[in-house]
Amino acid sequence: MTKIKFGTDGWRAIIAKEFTVNNVSRVAEATANWLLKQKGTPKVVLGHDCRFAGALFTETVAKVLCSKGIKVMMTRGFVSTPMISMGAVKLNCDLGIIITASHNPPEYNGFKLKGSYGGPLLPSLVAEIEAIIPDVPSTNTDALSLENFEKSGLLEYTDLETMYCDQVQASFDLDAIRNSGLQLAYDAMYGAGQNVLRRLLPDITFLHCDYNPSFMGQAPEPIHKNLKEFSDLIKLSGDIDSGLVTDGDADRLGFYDSEGNFVDSHHIILLLIHYLHKYKGLSGKVCTAFSTTPKVAKLCKHYGLEMETVKIGFKYIAEIMIKEDVLLGGEESGGIAIKGHIPERDGIWMGLVLWEFMAKSGKTLQELIAEVYDIVGKFSFERNDLHIREDIKQKVLENCKAGNYSAFGKYKVSRIEDLDGYKYFFENGDWLMIRASGTEPVLRTYAESSSKEAAFDILEDARKTLLN
Repeated sequence: MTKIKFGTDGWRAIIAKEFTVNNVSRVAEATANWLLKQKGTPKVVLGHDCRFAGALFTETVAKVLCSKGIKVMMTRGFVSTPMISMGAVKLNCDLGIIITASHNPPEYNGFKLKGSYGGPLLPSLVAEIEAIIPDVPSTNTDALSLENFEKSGLLEYTDLETMYCDQVQASFDLDAIRNSGLQLAYDAMYGAGQNVLRRLLPDITFLHCDYNPSFMGQAPEPIHKNLKEFSDLIKLSGDIDSGLVTDGDADRLGFYDSEGNFVDSHHIILLLIHYLHKYKGLSGKVCTAFSTTPKVAKLCKHYGLEMETVKIGFKYIAEIMIKEDVLLGGEESGGIAIKGHIPERDGIWMGLVLWEFMAKSGKTLQELIAEVYDIVGKFSFERNDLHIREDIKQKVLENCKAGNYSAFGKYKVSRIEDLDGYKYFFENGDWLMIRASGTEPVLRTYAESSSKEAAFDILEDARKTLLN
């Protein structure tokens, strides 16, 4: 019997190894039993992204839920995570479920839970579901028919993609983007966002907007090392002003300027705060994860905005967003939410906000970043994922916990923060962070300095120190 454990963002496992029809049935059964305790006649919105066997696992969940008398609103074909979250709100559902492993490698799939408010289900509630996962499922899904559930009214199909596109049309000045003269490009990484921008902005340049459940063998994570083809496309075109990238389930984004330079999430978060507050006159708390740049605090102080730092995992940000007046919530990984939308990461939505900013200001992305630098100072952020043996990873974490690292090569530690992982600040204000991934067998290292070269130098000295 496989022990099923939810990580920072849902349960993820390797297809056919742990992520099986049998185990998905177990999780679905626990979800159904929990839901029935919360509400007598619950309703769930359900879908899957582009990953292998997404339809099979979704149908399995639908059969389990319907067999318990739960009404299911299911999508035909793939959808993004933000579509499921939006569907939970607009269709008045008690829960949203999407079969996705987000940015994980192609061999993974996963199970994400969304609350009725349109964001990640609160960690305490996820823990309640996890605690009641049965060892063996009681439902024989092979004996059940979706057609029969549809006839009985327990299963209904819904078009979340159109719902999402309609919401974008109502929320953005798309004509301003279309008529701006901006040449734009989009890379879906073969993920679930691929159809939306074809519908909304059909004249832009598209890359990897095809159905490919294996993502051509590459993890659909929007970081620069995975996006060289897109970067080169922008560089070689000579006339593309900006490029947007979204991950496998389209809740995270990456961004590029006209020279094919990667614009990381730290810069995106700063740009969004700058636009929303200075240009649009909006206010509210800014909430960021522990791995995000301290430059956010500097910008918030400049604008008189309250700021809160939370543990890594968007669910912690969402918990604040549903209770308080929040302008922006964001993570280093590229998951960002803003006021006026659902409390959910949404890569396409954030990309459109930035394109609208460019269109309405008449400025290049580089000019807008320069405006932010004038307030917080220039900086560069880099990351290196160390794929190392579990015993070495645990040894590093033990050393971090024991306070055994006073320097990383030539970089002497002046102070340490350990809210979630270990953040080492150096005397000049640069910093290094070490944290084990919550979804993969990886040790993540992050660094920030005044230039890309300096940030990479910190990461290299860190690697040598940690693996020595």
